[in-house]
Amino acid sequence: MTSYKHLLCEENLIGGGWVGADNGSKITVTDPATGKTIGHVPNCGRAETNRAIAAAASAFDSFGRSDLSQRVKLLQALHDALMDNQEALAQLLTAEQGKPLFEARGEIAIGAAYIRWFAEEIRRAKGEIVPAPTGDRRLFVTRHPVGVVAAITPWNFPSSMLARKLGPALAAGCTVVAKPATNTPYSGLAWGKLTEEVGYPAGVINILTGSARDIGGALMDSPHVRKVTFTGSTEVGKTLIRQSADTVKKVSMELGGNAPFIVFDDADLDAAIEGAMIAKYRNMGQTCVCTNRFYVQAGIHDAFVEKLRAATTDLQVGAGTEPGTMQGPLINEAAVAKVEELISDALSKGGNVVEGGQRHALGGTYFQPTVVTGATADMSFATEEIFGPLSAVFRFETEEEAISAANATEFGLAAYAYTRDLARIFRLNEGLQYGLIGINAGLITTVEAPFGGLKQSGMGKEGGSQGLDDYLESKYMCVAGL
Repeated sequence: MTSYKHLLCEENLIGGGWVGADNGSKITVTDPATGKTIGHVPNCGRAETNRAIAAAASAFDSFGRSDLSQRVKLLQALHDALMDNQEALAQLLTAEQGKPLFEARGEIAIGAAYIRWFAEEIRRAKGEIVPAPTGDRRLFVTRHPVGVVAAITPWNFPSSMLARKLGPALAAGCTVVAKPATNTPYSGLAWGKLTEEVGYPAGVINILTGSARDIGGALMDSPHVRKVTFTGSTEVGKTLIRQSADTVKKVSMELGGNAPFIVFDDADLDAAIEGAMIAKYRNMGQTCVCTNRFYVQAGIHDAFVEKLRAATTDLQVGAGTEPGTMQGPLINEAAVAKVEELISDALSKGGNVVEGGQRHALGGTYFQPTVVTGATADMSFATEEIFGPLSAVFRFETEEEAISAANATEFGLAAYAYTRDLARIFRLNEGLQYGLIGINAGLITTVEAPFGGLKQSGMGKEGGSQGLDDYLESKYMCVAGL
């Protein structure tokens, strides 16, 4: 097994130096598969954050005007460093987060792909010359880095979520103060080590661990922070949006989801099951684009349920580093309690557990992959995000009924549908109120396409050509007297 010890950073990166918290306090980080302590990271607050912001602001004076070729070269070197250390980074990620090792390797790879994408895409971030109303003027629109960026990332994808934010920020010439989640800080801190090794100047990337309230408060209060990018819960996202008003920051928010997965009678049933397993059980159901609600048309419902139950039974549960593991532990006890609460609510309202439904015999935060049938709109998981290995299956009759039910949520991040009816595919694109739609596919995230939701699932996009927009400002300049 490859060791990740050389990437295990137990200090924070501020202004090019690795430091602890001012008061010496630390946060214990544990392996959810074993409950054992991995190590400790600084428990920083406002004072350390303000120093990081100052360092980023100072570094922006030069990095914001750096040569495009130099920024591209650094990003390409960072991509290579990530892939050179893919196995060690994956081992580190699995240790602190719990997901199976094959998924962790994939996360490192797509994070590196985002870095490479933005190294390429920044070359196409063009301005324009606008036709002037009179011949003695020329009108120019130019694009410039927004400034210091605050990046707040979640525990479920602690490496790739940072890639989505660091990639466009560094490509544009912004400097960054990043705060990884305290459950999974090491994957974020490892990025600091690698950016330092490939030659990023001091202060361009700063990474802090500690109090979300104190660090987030300092970031939101600072007039030097011009953009905030956040991935996490809708509740926290709303708070950050409110806090951004006082200093009029640009914000991009990737928030909660409640993804429907619609299976029509004409679907390829085996393909739908294959997509369902990916869309539901990836990272033990702990992703914002995971299926929350399966809507299955009456004519195919029973056959789908039986195949889903059988496929769920076959999922191997264990530590993420064990060969063959397909489902690791949930992140913590609160996550297990949430799944138990949703199952209990469903059973009290007429639902049926046809597979799983209990804590796993392995103990700790392991939970049996679960299938509940007879789901109805009054059950909690119809409107609440599950974030666990629980498949809730609803029966429907008509296309209109399915679309209406799918949209009956405050969220609008991802939706999936399986059908072979070409006309229906276009109706689904028009009717589903979601920022990401997968037709006959259960895994649709890719660096080339924009990732982001509608309604209360957020604002702004990550990835694709659109992923640069929030990190650039547009200026209009009129040159007269010609």
